[in-house]
Amino acid sequence: MYSRFVALRICPAGREIREATAGVELAESWLLAEWSAGEPEPVQFWLSDLPENTPLAILVRLAKLRWRIEHDYRELKQPLGLVHFEGRSFNGWHHLVTLASLAQVFCTLRRLATAPQSRGVGLSLYAIVLELQLLLVTWAGACPTCHRDIPKQRRTLPSTTRT
Repeated sequence: MYSRFVALRICPAGREIREATAGVELAESWLLAEWSAGEPEPVQFWLSDLPENTPLAILVRLAKLRWRIEHDYRELKQPLGLVHFEGRSFNGWHHLVTLASLAQVFCTLRRLATAPQSRGVGLSLYAIVLELQLLLVTWAGACPTCHRDIPKQRRTLPSTTRT
């Protein structure tokens, strides 16, 4: 899918904006518009306060970064267990969010480290989660679920990992 983009420097105006800013004039902003192929008019718009010398490619990349953020959030919620919190304390919630965020960072770094230059598929999310569990067990020396000690010979990483 291909799109055309246009970026213009504008000063936001309008009655609602004047009322919300108490009459203070707003600084110039970027208006970025996307016109998808086959559409009769632009379909998406973004406002940005990036500097005036920002290239169009950077504006487009940052506007489209939202998709990656939404994808990472879905990954945090489902496979990494962020939605499974049933505790009643802030400490428990904070613990879960910290570990889920750590797992997300690990998954992202593994995906980037194993993806070939041709943008092929690296390790699957399931394989990454298993590898993360093994690393945590190796670090802790015990199973995080049942708290039994793990024998030394089972604390090695699978052969699929790359360093």
